[in-house]
Amino acid sequence: MSVTTRFAPSPTGRLHVGNIRTALHNWLWARRNGGTFILRLDDTDAGRSTEENAEAIRADLAWLGLAPDAEHRQSDRFDRYEAALERLRASGRAYPAYETAQELDLKRKIQLGRGRPPVYDRAALALTTEEVARYDGEGRRPHWRFRLDHNAPIEWRDLVRGGQHFDPALLSDPVIRREDGSWLYMLPSAVDDIDMGISHVVRGEDHVTNTALQIQMFEALGAAPPAFAHEALLVGSEGKLSKRLGSLGVEAMREAGIEPMALVAKLARIGTSLPVEPFATAKPLIESFDFATFGRAPARFDMEELAALNARIVHQLDYEQVRGRLPRGMDEEAWAVIRPNLHNVAEAADWWHIVEGPVEHRAGEDDRAFVASAAEVAEAIEWNDAPWKALTAALKARTGRSGKGLFLPLRQALTGRDSGPEMAPLLLLIGKEQSVRRLRDSAA
Repeated sequence: MSVTTRFAPSPTGRLHVGNIRTALHNWLWARRNGGTFILRLDDTDAGRSTEENAEAIRADLAWLGLAPDAEHRQSDRFDRYEAALERLRASGRAYPAYETAQELDLKRKIQLGRGRPPVYDRAALALTTEEVARYDGEGRRPHWRFRLDHNAPIEWRDLVRGGQHFDPALLSDPVIRREDGSWLYMLPSAVDDIDMGISHVVRGEDHVTNTALQIQMFEALGAAPPAFAHEALLVGSEGKLSKRLGSLGVEAMREAGIEPMALVAKLARIGTSLPVEPFATAKPLIESFDFATFGRAPARFDMEELAALNARIVHQLDYEQVRGRLPRGMDEEAWAVIRPNLHNVAEAADWWHIVEGPVEHRAGEDDRAFVASAAEVAEAIEWNDAPWKALTAALKARTGRSGKGLFLPLRQALTGRDSGPEMAPLLLLIGKEQSVRRLRDSAA
């Protein structure tokens, strides 16, 4: 069977980690099976959908490397939804209802007060011709509901959750079109999945009940439902999906210096039995992606863990992958020296400032004479391929210092820092003239 998946965001805002994960898993499953990944913009809400948000969604997917093979917009397909509604109406599977929002809310409260589930009572099906005419005369417009078949139990084998069973008599007939003629999610989504040949729908477990309703819609429209995979939702380190985590998107990740592959590697594996690893490309993630590895427990997303993973990926990046983001003058040799100390690529500018200077540091009273002696030795030694080794060996012999007492004052005077890249290659980048000057200034 050919595999076609879709990612269907509404362009009413920016992508956040939850729907980025959904997009990624749909993309991974399509790539794993040599299939097709579709971007479908669910832009039926004309008042809130914007082209700016649509462009941002495209840009975010591109940054993550999740390029779709095709794109569709629901706003271009209203005629298909009209046709589907008419087909359902003609077969008795869709009907108009005239209750107002306030009337429906009152019904729900009464049912809950009686200890019953707030299921719609199908009162609209009992309306007489005279009652409908009266509503029409009052200018009241109906909303439309999909009529569930109470005699057909809803069952499917979920790729993550296993066997699923719903009694349709315990579910409300879903509203599929509002009084103002605008479409709700349920019917357009099912029509699109049929028309676009979607073979697998991968989404969060908060859509499980929607799936039960839509399975009957597929069947009422004469189509076999796709396979479904409902993933456990993301939670933050504090045990729930916080507002802050829920709003974290690609823009925030970029500002934090997160590499796209760090986010991809993290979101591909959390919530599965597979380890999160610092992959530099998506290839091993594609090859290992399997719904059988997904668990039912909530998937924990931790920004500190992501930052640590990001650092491990940065340490693998070749110069050609980052040269456009490095400070002017920083070459491949410098990148190799500085890279192991970075948490993100942007930090390279800070370390490059240490190479180029100026560096301001005043040695403490106990180290001042030692640093002055170091300046003399640095000026006198041959500045060959190993000046650091020559410098420290000569100073050890002259002063008797060793270990931290030898190395730390030198690092501080030369870099202004207590820690950082290995001094041997770093000293070559700083150069003899500047090294001698820094040692003298620190001892002054």
